[in-house]
Amino acid sequence: MRGVRIFPNPVRERDGVWIAMADGVRLAARIWMPEQAESDPVPAILEYIPYRKSDYTRARDEVNHVYFASHGYASVRVDIRGSGDSEGVLTGEYTRAELEDGVRIIEWLASQPWCDGNVGMIGISWGGFNGLQIAALRPAALKAVITVCSSDDRYADDVHYMGGCMLLDNLSWASVMFAGNSCPPDPAVVGDNWRAMWLERLTGSGLWLDRWTRHQHRDLFWQHGSVCEDYSRIRCPVFAVGGWADGYSNAVFRLLARLQAPCKGLVGPWGHSYPHLDKAGPAIGFLQESLRWWDYWLKSEETGVLAEPALRVWMQDSIAPARRYTMRPGRWVGEPRWPSPHIGERRLVLGNRTLVDAGNDTGRDDAPAQCIRSPLETGLMAGKWYSYADGPDLPGDQRDDDAGSLVFETAPLEAPLEILGQVVLELELAADRATAMIAARLNDVRPDGSVTRVTYGLLNLNHRDGHEYPRPLEPGARYRIRLALNDIAQCFPAGHRLRLALSSSYWPLAWPPPEPVTLTLYPAASALCLPLRPPRDEDDALPELAPPTGSMPTPNTVIEPGSHDWRIVHDLDSGRFSLEVNDSEGVYRLEDTGTRIEKRGSERYTAVGDNVCSVQGETHWTLGFCRAGWNARTHTRTRMSADADYFHIRATLQAEEDGEPVYHDEWNISVPRRQV
Repeated sequence: MRGVRIFPNPVRERDGVWIAMADGVRLAARIWMPEQAESDPVPAILEYIPYRKSDYTRARDEVNHVYFASHGYASVRVDIRGSGDSEGVLTGEYTRAELEDGVRIIEWLASQPWCDGNVGMIGISWGGFNGLQIAALRPAALKAVITVCSSDDRYADDVHYMGGCMLLDNLSWASVMFAGNSCPPDPAVVGDNWRAMWLERLTGSGLWLDRWTRHQHRDLFWQHGSVCEDYSRIRCPVFAVGGWADGYSNAVFRLLARLQAPCKGLVGPWGHSYPHLDKAGPAIGFLQESLRWWDYWLKSEETGVLAEPALRVWMQDSIAPARRYTMRPGRWVGEPRWPSPHIGERRLVLGNRTLVDAGNDTGRDDAPAQCIRSPLETGLMAGKWYSYADGPDLPGDQRDDDAGSLVFETAPLEAPLEILGQVVLELELAADRATAMIAARLNDVRPDGSVTRVTYGLLNLNHRDGHEYPRPLEPGARYRIRLALNDIAQCFPAGHRLRLALSSSYWPLAWPPPEPVTLTLYPAASALCLPLRPPRDEDDALPELAPPTGSMPTPNTVIEPGSHDWRIVHDLDSGRFSLEVNDSEGVYRLEDTGTRIEKRGSERYTAVGDNVCSVQGETHWTLGFCRAGWNARTHTRTRMSADADYFHIRATLQAEEDGEPVYHDEWNISVPRRQV
């Protein structure tokens, strides 16, 4: 145990702590607590994720957990079974073993002499998911949860599928975990058994992309871990946090609307990161807000958290399109509950390429049916499904994508218009194929002609009546569909136009249908419903949010800088075009452990012309760990393509020690397409 002194109280750290599970597997923990905790017990805060506490999240853990510990908590970071330094094998997301282990960890924490028996869970992404899922299991000591950038629905609102359309991030994320699961534990923590543990992981974790691709509908696989199946299972208070640039903000609104337990929501302009660490401002003092939550629910101190609006969001001002932002203009607004009594509806009906207010649609019945077969490159400006807002992964200027879309547009606004909540599209349409999709974008058209995407949604039209039992379309038949776009808060200034853009594909954000599709839209039976929110004086009285803070992490030394590049490449001769992504952290050294970390990743998404069967994605990751007496590296490659009937997956995994191969495996799999 070593002592450090930061913020109001001195803190002690315990690393290499082992927590035994019911089957004897031991999980590795790193714990920070006030120096006096063993004589004066304190509540515990748990973060439980698979991202390697000894290296990958080391700096972030120190920023967050030391801060909580210095303010009177035992703050605990645990590697999930089979990840980091924990024993066992990680075979999937949110397995029953993972959740049962989480319950046991909470019981263990509550029984420690330095804990007063009260436990909270905090986490972002994976840790946000399992915090909700473990809350639904109701461990007695778990008194409150903070969930950041997570979802209550693993099928409808996660990285794998959106509206029944398979996301390309399904491949991207599977590749990240394929690489991460191949990494060894740290010998300094687990001892000489590290090689045997490493081999167990290499042989046992499997290719998760295979499993995720086989479950193309909302079946029991996805229902497991989806707390939306029974919100009443969660009885402890939940603080739900999201970002407009992230893919997970919708869950904040559903949790507020449907949880029976106390719930508070916060949504800012951020991407997929903690709000005090996001590079797209304004960042906020999220640790201070978290502390107010913990103090109220874990220490019974009056902090005012329940006296404030249940929902606080960043109302975004209009901004020119860009692939990255350092600051997103806007203001904070609040709602007493959700759904809010202050949100109305503005219904815009579709005409002959126009959007006009319902009741002011003279001649709309004469609007002709309109057809669209989008070029396959429609979507190259879409950005990443869950952006890190670190650039250049945000959606760019939408004019190129709009050129391949069917667009409907308002006249210039005579007064500002503000929306908050879910934009809903009602359409009547037909398709000329049995399997089809539609992508819808609500855009802000600026007076200079540039176009910023505000929100969007996707729907596999075979899933028009639900995701469990999709049904083929009858070519040429007319269908009425409802498409909900992602929740958003946005101000459109006077003089700007609202544009609805509809396309029959949205690659490379989503996998295209197995055949080119022509959609026929009937505007006279279609409408766009906006959640109108007039400005309110109460917004000016919202309490100020503190600036970001946190503990100082142990410094790293950059050996080779990382790079985050997105490039679109067109070969005008062959018609081949691709999106090439370099997502590398380079090489750096952790100064307190002396470990040299190598982390290099690349992705490439390619198609030729409008040949939907030419689409493919390929990823490559190299991860390395090196210091005196330890030199391990892994290489993974994954390639996914498709024809009209099958998805084809090829993958390789190679592990090296001291530059010599120690393990190699290959996969060559074909998975039937099931109306995707």
